[in-house]
Amino acid sequence: MAQSVGAKAGQGASPASGHEPREWTKVRERLRTEYGEGTYRSWFKLISYGDTRSGAMIFSVPTRFMRDWIRSNYADRILALLAAENAEIKAVDFVVGKVAPALPTQAPVPPPAPARGAIARPSVPVRSGEAAESPEPQPVSDRLDPATGLDPRFTFQNFVVGKPNELAFHAAKRVAESTAVPFNPLFLYGGVGLGKTHLMHAIAWAILDRHPSRRVLYLSAEKFMYQFIRALRYKDTMAFKEQFRSVDVLMIDDVQFISGKDSTQEEFFHTFNALVDQNRQVVISADKSPSDLEGLEERLRSRLGWGLVADLHPTTYELRLGILQSKAENQGVRVPSKVLEFLAHKITSNVRELEGALTRIIAHATLVGREISLESTQELLRDLLRANDRRVTIEEIQKRVAEHFNIRVADMHSARRARAVARPRQVAMYLAKQLTQRSLPEIGRKFGGRDHTTVMHAVKKVEELRQIDRGFAESVELLRRMLET
Repeated sequence: MAQSVGAKAGQGASPASGHEPREWTKVRERLRTEYGEGTYRSWFKLISYGDTRSGAMIFSVPTRFMRDWIRSNYADRILALLAAENAEIKAVDFVVGKVAPALPTQAPVPPPAPARGAIARPSVPVRSGEAAESPEPQPVSDRLDPATGLDPRFTFQNFVVGKPNELAFHAAKRVAESTAVPFNPLFLYGGVGLGKTHLMHAIAWAILDRHPSRRVLYLSAEKFMYQFIRALRYKDTMAFKEQFRSVDVLMIDDVQFISGKDSTQEEFFHTFNALVDQNRQVVISADKSPSDLEGLEERLRSRLGWGLVADLHPTTYELRLGILQSKAENQGVRVPSKVLEFLAHKITSNVRELEGALTRIIAHATLVGREISLESTQELLRDLLRANDRRVTIEEIQKRVAEHFNIRVADMHSARRARAVARPRQVAMYLAKQLTQRSLPEIGRKFGGRDHTTVMHAVKKVEELRQIDRGFAESVELLRRMLET
């Protein structure tokens, strides 16, 4: 997690830069106890204290991969333990290499605290009130406010575009780049792990980067509800309304969560109307289109469909492969193309699971020092692959082989004898014999009513080619691995 600013003047006086503070020494021992000696030596032992600025404790690590891994997996826990030791610590950050010394500056002036019951928005630099960390302006990816949950990895630059998500991507960019409101609201919907949250974070980062003075508020519908309940409990609804209705951009993630919650829907309805009437941008995401959301009042469902509704379809093989290639490149790790192709074919449920699998492979290779290969990937991801496995059918084999050789599925049943069609058809027959319990006559019938002797010839021919053509053998093996149960 990147740092947040806002410590009070005169508070949180930190030790001299580079001298390890008492609370970090205690937290390191706590991490050793919680995670074990192996994890401690691999990750926490290599963290060096750098400095404490404006309530943020900054650490240095030796590599970019280590920085990203700690930010993603351990930063929240480290911050919680440090805050328990010293309440003045509000954030942590990790940088590669030595932490640059802070420039001398006047005592920081605290920004106004949000009213009780309100939610902090993504941090906007308070130029005269922050302790300067470097001579250069701070990049937007380092302006993460822990209260908002904006992830610095989720930017437009890191979003891989394909046919299933191109409309949503370009609509999100239009919202982020336009000075006027292009459509209100922008409603993004799709299944789990298809990129809705990524696009919403990207919109927020882009707006803050281009227009730092704009007030952007991003949160989940669940947090919206909890904040509203808190405001009711403490009789502070006016502060709640002021906080939400004074922003320039309101972004609510997973709005389906408020389905069936009448009081929350009522407040959200009025907040939505107030912002639209003031020509303020609203961005919403959900798992279904507005018309398909159950448990929402008709008037709210109607308003959610006022602007542009853009869906994110399930990923294609090409898109999944592009995502894996981009992630591997960003992490600076060379992953064999056969491994990436295998993962793109095998893990089709959602992008989060796909990226998680790649992260697991890279982490294992980095920590253990074992070369990444198809065999090690299959061994390491056995549990994940088993969860994604299902009984292979001849229809699935035909589809996968057709995709691999770039022919039509209809060619599997046709009478065409051209080698570009006949060879993939033989491979599909071979795999059907290897991976299903169907008899040769049954397999033949699935390939346009062919005789069982045709299937026998195809199996024999593929086995012969595997012995003499290494590239062909690798293609068949890759297909088998992707299809086998």
